[in-house]
Amino acid sequence: MPVGSRRPHPPGGGVTAVAGGDTLVLHVPYRVVKRGGRKEMQLPEGAAQPRRTDNSLVKALARAFRWKRMLESGEFATIAELAKCEGIAPSYMTRVLRLTLLAPDIVEAILDGQQGPEVTLARVLEPFPMGWDIQY
Repeated sequence: MPVGSRRPHPPGGGVTAVAGGDTLVLHVPYRVVKRGGRKEMQLPEGAAQPRRTDNSLVKALARAFRWKRMLESGEFATIAELAKCEGIAPSYMTRVLRLTLLAPDIVEAILDGQQGPEVTLARVLEPFPMGWDIQY
C-alpha cells in the first residue's frame, strides 16, 4: 500500500493508516444511528460533538417565519389561502407555523447546529408546550 494511503474501516469503528512504512491503528468508539431517515455517526457521551446543522429543520423554520410574515402583512387572509398558493395542505402549514412559537434559545440552537439529537423535524412538528421554559 502506498505511503500515506488509507485502508477501509475495520470493524469496531477504527481507522487504519499507513505512513512511512509504519502502520497506525486508531480506534474511535462510535455507533451508527438512524436520525431523520438518514444514518449518522454518534460519538460516545462526553466526546465533543461537531456542529451539524439539520437542513430540514432550518428550512422548516425559514418557511414558518416567512409564512407568518405573509399572514401578518395581510398578503394572505387565511392559512387555507396561503396553503393553496404554496401547494401544500393547510394542516401541514399549521404544524410548520407552530415552529414560530419555539423558544428563542431552541431556534438559535437549531440554526447553530447545537440542538440535541432528540430535536428532529418529525418531533418539532408534533404538538409541544407553549411555555418556553418547558420546551424540549
